[in-house]
Amino acid sequence: MAEVNIDLSSFYISNAKLSDLDSYIQKALTLAGEGNDVILTGQAPVWLYLKIAHALHGKARKLIYRSPVTGDVVIFDHSPD
Repeated sequence: MAEVNIDLSSFYISNAKLSDLDSYIQKALTLAGEGNDVILTGQAPVWLYLKIAHALHGKARKLIYRSPVTGDVVIFDHSPD
């Protein structure tokens, strides 16, 4: 198990587009791997965070949203610890 940081702002230039959503999801799945602790960060629209979080459920062991304002927010944690 590893900790994987995914900066969603690196997925697009200027503005995220709904028409590119499938490619964003595939990129996140590839970067996340299987059973890792994943941290999502970066400036991105809420809809992109929600879709990526949904796609990673069942793939990531733990999903965290990291914000400079709130700090870490655990979205889900399926670790036995």
